[in-house]
Amino acid sequence: MKPIVPRVAAVHDISCFGRCSLTVIMPILACMGIQVCPLPTALLSTHLGGFKNIAFYDFTERMAEFYRHWQQEQIDFNCIYSGFLASTEQIDTVTQFIDAFSANKPLVLVDPVMGDEGKLYSVYTAEMQIHMKRLVSKADVITPNFTEACFLLGECYQEQVLDPAMLRDWLVRLAGFGPGIVVMTGIPLTGRQIMNIGYERSTGRFWQVVSEQIPARYPGTGDIFASILAGALLNKESVPQAIELAADFVALAIKATYAAGSPTREGVLLECALPWLVERRAAARGNV
Repeated sequence: MKPIVPRVAAVHDISCFGRCSLTVIMPILACMGIQVCPLPTALLSTHLGGFKNIAFYDFTERMAEFYRHWQQEQIDFNCIYSGFLASTEQIDTVTQFIDAFSANKPLVLVDPVMGDEGKLYSVYTAEMQIHMKRLVSKADVITPNFTEACFLLGECYQEQVLDPAMLRDWLVRLAGFGPGIVVMTGIPLTGRQIMNIGYERSTGRFWQVVSEQIPARYPGTGDIFASILAGALLNKESVPQAIELAADFVALAIKATYAAGSPTREGVLLECALPWLVERRAAARGNV
């Protein structure tokens, strides 16, 4: 049976404190009128940044068991959306999951979470990078940050991008891996600015959104951006509309959090920003 509202299978970890991964993905997509069905990769007491002695439970061995049960129950998805994956086994499991649920052609969004600020995360090996490229080839949409784009393409990281025009070539090359839509996030520009830039292969069009750079880094903002983008595309908004909405929401949440002086390790004050998202969706539907 076709779902009454769009349904997303979200392949992410559950970090129980710190506002990232599934704890931000589920409320965001719910506010956008979308059902989230989590396929957890791991359960953590907190996210990995700024905390010690984290309690951690790896869910890799159970992931296939869960999605096979969904197959038995003939549960379909409008979108499959993956984020941070901590091993080659998890990456390969997501690849198999996408293949198993491909019959109704769900939108596949892969956020290739591998690193930030010019460095790979400590768990990321050369083998994992190869497997991630294979997963990216399965995607319709990818959302690498600037660091991840550098590693996917074998390019050198720049503290500030002086020639943003070169990034158009990067987007085309990333689309050459397979995805039809590429959105690169967190590109550092001069003048304390951050740029997000997108490309749609079918039309050959590019879009960009530039925001003020706030002097603080919060975990989970990449998850928030990708979730808003996925929700907007599922709600039939255009690629530039989806990019602009995601960039605006992240900027709003960061500014509110920075102004409040909230500890960075706790993530952005999502609860303060979600009403804006609800109002924006209502306005788009002509309800206000």
